[in-house]
Amino acid sequence: MSEARPPLRTVDEHLALILEATSPLPDFQQPLLDALDLSCAEDVHAPLRLPRFDNSAMDGYAVHTGDVETATSGSPVTLPVVGEIGAGQVGVTELAPGTAAKIMTGAPMPTGADTVVPYEWTDRGAQQVLIERAATQGQHVRYAGEDVSEGDLLVETGTALGPRHLGLLASVGRSSVRVRPRPRVVIISTGSELREPGAELDADSIYDGNSYLLAGAARRAGAVPYRVGLVPDQPEAFLAALDDQLGRADLVVTSGGISMGDFDVVKAALAPVGTVWFGGLAMQPGKPQGFGHLVTGNASQGRRVPFFALPGNPVSSYLSFEMFVRPALRRMMGLTPESRRPIQAKLTHSVTSPPGRRQFLRGVMTIGTDGTTVTEVAPVGGSGSHLVGDLAASDALIVVPEDVTAVAAGDTVSVIRLDQD
Repeated sequence: MSEARPPLRTVDEHLALILEATSPLPDFQQPLLDALDLSCAEDVHAPLRLPRFDNSAMDGYAVHTGDVETATSGSPVTLPVVGEIGAGQVGVTELAPGTAAKIMTGAPMPTGADTVVPYEWTDRGAQQVLIERAATQGQHVRYAGEDVSEGDLLVETGTALGPRHLGLLASVGRSSVRVRPRPRVVIISTGSELREPGAELDADSIYDGNSYLLAGAARRAGAVPYRVGLVPDQPEAFLAALDDQLGRADLVVTSGGISMGDFDVVKAALAPVGTVWFGGLAMQPGKPQGFGHLVTGNASQGRRVPFFALPGNPVSSYLSFEMFVRPALRRMMGLTPESRRPIQAKLTHSVTSPPGRRQFLRGVMTIGTDGTTVTEVAPVGGSGSHLVGDLAASDALIVVPEDVTAVAAGDTVSVIRLDQD
């Protein structure tokens, strides 16, 4: 009697186990420009208010509102100019009623002045100014703290720092910020049939596209990929490559060598170690999977490096990366959400799906007239896990649940947008 096969693990169970076993990388202090696109590892509160002081929003004249409230082009108001205030230059600090002071954009308002008359409403006089239009109280004045109050939460932990965040942090005096680094991802393709792009092909060899696919996906996810040379179907060669690369890795991804064949090198090499699980998932494509940890250096004190063994077929490998490796990388970087949030769209053509499997079909989205809303999604190509041309043509994944075997055209389906968080 043949031994019963273990039940397939669900997609959700596998992802939950991965995230539970994955921790954020240690944070460190980083200069602002070097922190671009990294995950903030602290809540940053404003140490001061913005603007710091009341200042002018225009080049013009600081005045008392009551002195110019009757000004018109037919009956202008003339005021003596008692000085000039430039940004960053100490000028007139107090303004008496019945007078005006030239003021530049960003310069502090003098005490007593409560509005700014733009140059365009005046004759731009130097000794005295003729004002031809009334100004209301507070017009063209930026008040202290109207943008940011002292103590405001500026950036939350887990925020991916963009240029606008860096500008805000610099504006409140921060020259550095605590962030989590980009994970270093070692990518290994296995298979004696593989050749480097540009090399001559034998009758039974193929080019290695997976390592480029996965390296690109890792870089797009925010990691630093290290693409390793091709490894033949020899356990000792695979272990040698792994040992050589493990020291610089925060995470390792392999493709191929984990199915049920006689030359599945990854499973053969690592199954005896006992720290990597190999099994099947209730998904299509991408059923064979492996996940665990490898320990660098001393077994009791070494680092535990997450290890992902992905299927060798390119579509299976890419989908597995999207479903499992990318969320792990985002957790290591302290970014949320870890997984892409699905959206809903109408299916243009009917599809079928095997029972008990969550199927991921490649699709192309139709965007509505608003330029952002996805209205429809059309399946691209077949369900084969080798169809890399169809994969490249797609921009979404159509998700068919485990308990659904057919979806009709016009039905609403869950869609995962690729290349977007």
